[in-house]
Amino acid sequence: MKNIVLILALSVSFLGFSQGNTHTQAGGKFEGLAMTPPMGWNSWNTFGTSIDEKLVKETADIMVSSGMAAAGYNYIVLDDGWMTRERDANGDLIPDPAKFPNGMKAVIDYVHSKGLKFGLYNCAGTQTCAGYPGTRGYEYQDARFYARLGIDFLKYDWCNTQGITAKEAYTTMSNAIKTAGRPMVFSLCEWGDNQPWEWGKPVGNLWRISGDIYPCFDCEFKHPENWSSWGFMKIVEMRKDIRKYSGPDHWNDFDMMEVGNEMNDTEDKSHFAMWCMMASPLVAGNDFRKMSKETLAILTNKELIAVNQDKLGIQGFKYGAEDGLEVWVKPLSDGNWVVTFLNRSEVPKKVNFDWKKHNIKDADFGYEADFSKTVFKLKDLWKNKETGSTKKNFVADLAPHDSVTLRLIP
Repeated sequence: MKNIVLILALSVSFLGFSQGNTHTQAGGKFEGLAMTPPMGWNSWNTFGTSIDEKLVKETADIMVSSGMAAAGYNYIVLDDGWMTRERDANGDLIPDPAKFPNGMKAVIDYVHSKGLKFGLYNCAGTQTCAGYPGTRGYEYQDARFYARLGIDFLKYDWCNTQGITAKEAYTTMSNAIKTAGRPMVFSLCEWGDNQPWEWGKPVGNLWRISGDIYPCFDCEFKHPENWSSWGFMKIVEMRKDIRKYSGPDHWNDFDMMEVGNEMNDTEDKSHFAMWCMMASPLVAGNDFRKMSKETLAILTNKELIAVNQDKLGIQGFKYGAEDGLEVWVKPLSDGNWVVTFLNRSEVPKKVNFDWKKHNIKDADFGYEADFSKTVFKLKDLWKNKETGSTKKNFVADLAPHDSVTLRLIP
């Protein structure tokens, strides 16, 4: 009799364990929020932690009045430094009352009233990169906090993360956002150290592929703390063979742009063209209140933005390079191609490209352009005018770091 009772007890016990282990919670990112690369503005590149309510409202106003919003820029994202150094008695984050005297909700409501969307920053570790409270151990609480505020975008960094794994940490926060119930674009800012392109698609809408950008063409800026920031062309070529992982709702993120920050207009133009070619999120990082008309014209070039926002969502690739002159190509959804000729060198270069000698093949996605069989019209996307066809060589003079971007139309 005792044996029968013991067997029954064990059966019930194992059944209980089985039921517990088969409980699953709906997780994963909110799908469909970033079918084209997100566009907007982030505070970090120019302002660091020196952010406040006035800056946000002025940026929102200018984003609308300047035509940036009409061009597609619709996210305003506050980066590190928006909170106090300690959580409240309930463990909630506290927007810094000195920086946001009317509270964060009032700021977010103002941004929303302009027809724009709003994003915040936090970090998977115990502290953010600037030493503010991180989210480790507070994932579900913080997600509910963001949902109550009404944010639309969460940038999630990777500082102070000793002892945890990136895939698990980002998956936990992704599930927390889903459980909180408010759709938010989830931006994985893990710097590419743990190959987020291999596991990030069900977790987030975009993932950083590098460390921080620096406002230079092709440099490495070494910080005293033993880490580096990178010129935009360094970032473009930092990772090999990852373009196949990028596409609608799961983007390789090449970092916020430095257009309008310290480089010359020629370099800014090439920077913007390459971000469009790479199907990277277009997130401005300059001070809109001091923006020149040249910078505004670069950031709002509708022809280049259309390349970036093409619904096919394929990241471009380098087709060839010779003597400092590079050729980058990108297939589009309508059978068009985009070709950028880039002078990577420090001296002027002449482009003389014989189309008939080239057959472009996209090994990752299967697209092909055979110029010996198909004639394409050429449209210069900076000048917004047609400039011949592939029947004749394309000839152009490029200053150092300059580029020309053509749309090829069959």
